[in-house]
Amino acid sequence: MDVDGGSKRVYNRLGADAKHQKVCFHWQAGKCNRYPCPFLHSELPPSNGASSKRAHEASGLSGPRRGPNFNNTWGRGGGRGGGGGGRGAAVVKADKVCNYWIQGNCSYGERCKFLHSWSVGDGFSMLTQLEGHQKAVSAIAFPSGSDKLYTGSTDETVRIWDCQSGKCIGVVNLGGDVGCMISEGPWVFVGIPNFVKAWNTQNLMELSLNGPVGQVYALVVNNDMLFAGTQDGSILAWKFNVVTNCFEPAASLKGHSRGVVSLVVGANRLYSGSMDNTIRVWNLETLQCLQTLTEHTSVVMSVLCWDQFLLSCSLDKTVKVWYATESGNLEVTYTHNEEHGILTLCGMHDSQGKPVLLCSCNDNTVRLYDLPSFAERGKIMTKQEVRAIQIGPNGIFFTGDGTGQVRVWNWVAEATSTIQ
Repeated sequence: MDVDGGSKRVYNRLGADAKHQKVCFHWQAGKCNRYPCPFLHSELPPSNGASSKRAHEASGLSGPRRGPNFNNTWGRGGGRGGGGGGRGAAVVKADKVCNYWIQGNCSYGERCKFLHSWSVGDGFSMLTQLEGHQKAVSAIAFPSGSDKLYTGSTDETVRIWDCQSGKCIGVVNLGGDVGCMISEGPWVFVGIPNFVKAWNTQNLMELSLNGPVGQVYALVVNNDMLFAGTQDGSILAWKFNVVTNCFEPAASLKGHSRGVVSLVVGANRLYSGSMDNTIRVWNLETLQCLQTLTEHTSVVMSVLCWDQFLLSCSLDKTVKVWYATESGNLEVTYTHNEEHGILTLCGMHDSQGKPVLLCSCNDNTVRLYDLPSFAERGKIMTKQEVRAIQIGPNGIFFTGDGTGQVRVWNWVAEATSTIQ
């Protein structure tokens, strides 16, 4: 590695020669706009093991397991309320989008004290926006290998978009609010009140899976099992029968006292977040509840697995990071605080393969954080709250908000300060 000149400063900042580093006093004041900055953007020099190879290659599906080289480096980047913004934090004139700019008639131009953009931060940009839904976008699905994007809404429709032209090529009227939607192989599953709709995009087969009571809020697939979190607090399971080519009822998991609004699978476990403020951990072989996590104080809106950790967010304004102890039980290892309730989480990688967490908050923003430091990367602003975030191919990701608007974003190789 060439570590001469500026490259040497960046190399040292990443931990090669921590004993000679200094903390950036501009960063301490929350005003550093240098990228790359030659000084530390953390109070403590990072250890040599702070970023494992596994963390950079994390698929987000491995689930929480404490390995022999476990090293807790969560929150070292400050984040919100943790000592200032981290790498890539942009200096902006005001933390609000200009209403006149939205309407296309701001006369101040660059002199305006408000933002003339829908995002701040580096490394990502908005490609386009898709208009059509009349109410909130509640779910987005992008089937693997497909050139079609599916978006579901509380306007009781699913819209199908051609990814080449960006045009809507189909509208499916479902007769009920779309609570969630996922894709698995050729299948697209949609949760609506009292049913799960299943569409095979290859042979055009359509199925209706009954059994749910009330709205279906969450769906997840594990091998040949489909799980649905429902309004009455139960989790229903169906097993795919390859002979009859249909889904057959397999189990009903009971335990939550209120609606199940989030599901994720990792490390042979099913994790469910609920309106009863708890997370339950289920064994996927026995379908028995192994543990109930009670640290959140409001609705657990989203759960996801990243590397050896489970991440959860809640309307209690926190993101909690869980890891498995030697006994196998989950404990909180880090809590990230926001100023507003958090609606959904999505983990992905930027253009350089670095893990990033997207947190949608109910102040109509999506905040982007480096993992595991929680250093703030940027922010997306919307007219109403973002309820759905979905990863696409080649650095693409999608957001859907309360106005019915879907935006398409991508990670770019070159850093930019303010985009679109």
